[in-house]
Amino acid sequence: MGFRYLNQIASKEHIAEFLELADLAAGGGESANNVFELSRRITGNPMVVCERKLKQDPAAAALIRQRRLSGPYNVEAMKQLPKGSLGYTYAKVMEAMGYDIDFFPDPAFYNSLESDADYINYRVYATHDLHHILSGFSLDNFGEIGVVSISVSQFSFPGFLFLDLVSLMLSFFQTDKLDEEFTNELERAGSIGYSFDLITQGMDMGIKAKPLFPIIWEERMADNLDDLRHELGIEPVREGPYSWYSNAAIQDALS
Repeated sequence: MGFRYLNQIASKEHIAEFLELADLAAGGGESANNVFELSRRITGNPMVVCERKLKQDPAAAALIRQRRLSGPYNVEAMKQLPKGSLGYTYAKVMEAMGYDIDFFPDPAFYNSLESDADYINYRVYATHDLHHILSGFSLDNFGEIGVVSISVSQFSFPGFLFLDLVSLMLSFFQTDKLDEEFTNELERAGSIGYSFDLITQGMDMGIKAKPLFPIIWEERMADNLDDLRHELGIEPVREGPYSWYSNAAIQDALS
């Protein structure tokens, strides 16, 4: 068996870099700032691939050139939008979760958007929670791997691809149970089978959907959420612990 090719990539420098990034990824559940920093540090070939994929889409390429900013969002105004609209749902879900709707890095965090890669990082995190709303993946650790996999499948976003890899690696050591031995989905959430399932669902959703990166969401806030999903080719997840539809507090807020 020929594994000598590993010597070409498993240099001391690469291993040290991987461990630093893995430490940030593993801390993502404690603080989103770790994930923001993770993406800022991943440069080189992974980001080159991401940029090239995005720039194949004229709308995405134009948005990158424009450096269009996102937010800030007026939650009270969004709650006055029609019930069932994207903006109304977004505001109510974030409020029910106790999340700051404008919690994403300031442009200064990404070098004041000096390079195209800086803007891509900024844009991904500025619109990330909207992807949760559209996809149905929950806004907690149960659904995170699913929603980030949408961007992985659509444009190989390196920060999220690395999160997928680390999730699989950590869940590999998490439990000695077989999938059929778990009594419920919450218990299964730390298993490698669960990570595979969510990554697969998110990747499949991204493959089937229209490109999400270049959509100007501020112009779509009044649109009916179900109609918008249909237009974009998104079939949301509506069941299981990895769906925000299973969160009683959110359903109460939307009723």
